[in-house]
Amino acid sequence: MTMNLSRELETPRLRLRPFALRDAEPMYALLRDPVVNTFLPWFPAQTLAEAEEMLRSRCIGGPGVHYAVCLRGEDAPIGYVSLAEGPAYDLGYGLARAHWGQGITSEAAAAVLAEARRAGLAFVTATHDVHNPASGGVMRKIGMTYRYSYVERVQPKDQIVTFRLWQIDFAPEVPTYPGYWNTYPDHFVEEL
Repeated sequence: MTMNLSRELETPRLRLRPFALRDAEPMYALLRDPVVNTFLPWFPAQTLAEAEEMLRSRCIGGPGVHYAVCLRGEDAPIGYVSLAEGPAYDLGYGLARAHWGQGITSEAAAAVLAEARRAGLAFVTATHDVHNPASGGVMRKIGMTYRYSYVERVQPKDQIVTFRLWQIDFAPEVPTYPGYWNTYPDHFVEEL
């Protein structure tokens, strides 16, 4: 199924819009922060040019849908929410540290989930490192439910990570996405 999501979304506090190259400098602040990037699947950007290339290849030209998260009335992104093209329709997000703890990620991610439902997706998944429970808290807050955990060696950081898979279903009797369970032999269900 091809995603047909709106290019712009609004919430009471936020505007979600497509990325543009003018976003390289504000995104560099986020992409270079080692704390923000602790649990992201790439190394922090070292230069503005590297951040621009990441923006160009992942957020502007990459597969899926990528929203720059901006405060209402402002144009500079303070974070992002992305939704990968199937089969998992994996939700991802990141937010500048100055805005943590304000419910911004949950508000932005919930808007993207509502748009995914409107567009006819049957489900959306998201994963988080077990050492990043705040990300799992966002998933719980936006209505996702924990389904299973699996262990993966993550590149390019070459780290062994235990991930928790969460899913939200928009259609009746949707099975849990089996992709990670079937791919990684070290998988299990935890009691949360």
